[in-house]
Amino acid sequence: MNGTSSGGWIKYAGLIEQAGADALELNVYYPSADPRLAGARVEESTIDLVRQVRAAVSIPLAIKLSPFYSSIAHMAHELDELGIDGLVLFNRFNQPDIDLDTLEVVTKPLISTDGEGEVLRLPLRWIAILHGQVVADLAATGGVHTAQDVLKLSLVGANVTMLASALLLHGVERLHRIETDLLAWLEEHEYESISQLRGSMSQRCVPDPTAFERALYIRTVGTFPLAAWRR
Repeated sequence: MNGTSSGGWIKYAGLIEQAGADALELNVYYPSADPRLAGARVEESTIDLVRQVRAAVSIPLAIKLSPFYSSIAHMAHELDELGIDGLVLFNRFNQPDIDLDTLEVVTKPLISTDGEGEVLRLPLRWIAILHGQVVADLAATGGVHTAQDVLKLSLVGANVTMLASALLLHGVERLHRIETDLLAWLEEHEYESISQLRGSMSQRCVPDPTAFERALYIRTVGTFPLAAWRR
């Protein structure tokens, strides 16, 4: 279900359950453009929305969030307290662009591509931080194309990795390639299952927890060759 605030449509959550759904994902996306609306009010609206949907259904409920809240960790905690079953990180909606020939506002399909690592890094970072801090399962979406992507997200704590663009670009047979490569990596590195490695490189488990926070920024900038700065 796709929604931004509480309203009459919430009844459809119950109707979907009655129709036989095994679970429900609530897709929340609200880019507030009102400068008078404080961020806390936006967060409260989302929490109230989830509270009402949680009360309306007994089937497992997952919440898909955008990364634009002032505190992702706080939002995750508050939603976890409401008894949700999963958090899906993160929403990626089409963004507006300008056509310079027609001078019109246009949108283009938001398809990630293999090797577009920066898309994957956002859910990777926050799943690493949230792993062990919330009860809800953590699902990663955005930029998943290969077995390597699945492994990275699993290592930081993802219970589920989701993909869409890879299937649109390469077809359903891409799943077989990912599974084959995944099993080969597990065998090579002497893992018996994904669950054995899940979360082993989350923020709580790595030697340097600040690697998932801003401290890494200074270290990363320092890796650029001096010639790059001179240019």
